[in-house]
Amino acid sequence: MDANFELTREYIDQIKESIQLQDEAKAVSLMEELHSADIADIYDELNIEEAKFLYLLLESEKAADVLVELEEDDRERFLKALPSEVIAKQFITEMDSDDAADVIGEMSDEQKEEVLSHIDDLEQAGDIVDLLNYDEDSAGGLMAKEYVSVQENWDVEHCINEIRQQAEEVEEIYFVYVVDDDSKLKGIISLKELLLNSSKSKIANFTDTDIISVKTDEEAEEVGNIMDKYDLVAIPVVDSIGRLVGRITIDDVVDVIREEAEKDYQLISGITSDVESSDKVIQLTRARLPWLIIGLAGGIVGASVIGAFEGEINIYPKLAFFIPLIAAMGGNVGIQSSSIIVQGLANNTLGLESTGRKLLKELSVGLMNGIICAALIFGYNFFFDDSIALTTTVSISLFIVIVFASFFGTFIPLILERVKIDPALATGPFITTMNDILGLLLYLMIGKIIFTHYAGII
Repeated sequence: MDANFELTREYIDQIKESIQLQDEAKAVSLMEELHSADIADIYDELNIEEAKFLYLLLESEKAADVLVELEEDDRERFLKALPSEVIAKQFITEMDSDDAADVIGEMSDEQKEEVLSHIDDLEQAGDIVDLLNYDEDSAGGLMAKEYVSVQENWDVEHCINEIRQQAEEVEEIYFVYVVDDDSKLKGIISLKELLLNSSKSKIANFTDTDIISVKTDEEAEEVGNIMDKYDLVAIPVVDSIGRLVGRITIDDVVDVIREEAEKDYQLISGITSDVESSDKVIQLTRARLPWLIIGLAGGIVGASVIGAFEGEINIYPKLAFFIPLIAAMGGNVGIQSSSIIVQGLANNTLGLESTGRKLLKELSVGLMNGIICAALIFGYNFFFDDSIALTTTVSISLFIVIVFASFFGTFIPLILERVKIDPALATGPFITTMNDILGLLLYLMIGKIIFTHYAGII
C-alpha cells in the first residue's frame, strides 16, 4: 500500500482513459496498491457513472471501506445510483455494525427498509437496527456491536477457544471484556495474562476490575473527552443497568473531535448551523445570514454612537482618525481572550477552581497588553501630533478598551457555558460587534471629557 500517494492530473487522466475504454484490468491495476481513503479521493474527480464503474470493480471488503471514507454528500449521491440489493449484499455485509448504521442512517426511510430487507444475516440486520435507534450524537450512536467478551467463571482454556471464535467477527481486538451471567461488565483481561496463566486458572482471579466505561446515552463529545483524558484506544459501552452492549474505538472518536472542531470553527466565524461548501446556496445563506444581520444591527448602533457625538467630532475632527483603531483593537483582544476560554471549556481543562484563576490571569494579561499598547500609541501621537488632548484621549481609551475587552471576552463564554449554550458563540461576530459598540462609546465619552477639560484650561 502506497503511503505517499499523490492525486495528480496525470493519474486522473489515466483513470478516466481506462473507464472510457472499459479496460477493467488497467483500472484495477491503477487502484490495487491504494488505501481506501485514497480511492475515495479519486471519486471526487469523477462523475457518478465513472465512479460507479470503478466502484463495482473493487472487492467487497475494499468497496465497503471506500464507501465509509467517502464524504457524506458524495456517499449519498453514490448510494442513490446503486440498487439496494447490491448495497446490502456487497457492501453493508462487509462493514462493522457502527459503519453500516452510519451509512444506512443517511438513507431515506424507503431505501433503509429495502437495504435492510436484503441483508441475509438477521443478527447483523438486528444490530444495525438497534444502533439506528440511538441518537447519533450519543455513545450508543457511536458504538459498534463487534467486541470480544468472556464470562468471569470461565477458565483460561475456555476463554481462548471462545476468543478464537469471536475474533472472526472483530477487525481489531483492543481488549477482552469480562462479563457475568447477566452480561454485566465486570472488567477486562489482557491477552498477555491469558498466555501467562495456566489453562485451568479462573479468569476472575486476574481480571482487572478498574475499568472505565460509558453509558449509551453519554454525549459523543464527552466520550471523546474521556478517551482523551485517559489515553484510551477503545472504551466499552453499557446500558442503564450495566450490561455490555458495545464498544467505541479511537477512529470513531477522532471523527467526533474533528466534527466538533469544525462546528465550533463555524460558530466562531458566525455560521449558525453545520454546513459544507457543497451545500445549496439557500442552505449556506441561512447559516450565514443571522450573524450578518446581528453585525449589521451592531454597525447601526455603532453609527448611532458616533452620531450622538457628532458635535464633539465636528469641533475636534482628529478624534475620528482613531475610531477604526479603537474598534479593531477591542475586537481583536476580545476574540483572543474568548478563544482561550472556549478552548479550555472544550477540552475540560477549566474546572470550578481554575475558572477564577483563568479570569484573573486574562485580566492581568489585558492590563499588561493595555499598558504596552497605550504606551506605544502615546509615543506615536506625542512625536507626530501636536495635540496633547488627542494623545491623552487615545492612550487612556485604548488602555480601558483593551482591559474591558479582555474581561468581556473571558466572562461571556463562561456565562454561556453556565446556561448550557455553546461558548463558541461568544467568539467571532458577537465579541467583535459588542466590543466595537462599547469601545466607540468609551472612546468618544473619554474624548469629550478630556477635550472639554483641556479647552477649559486653555
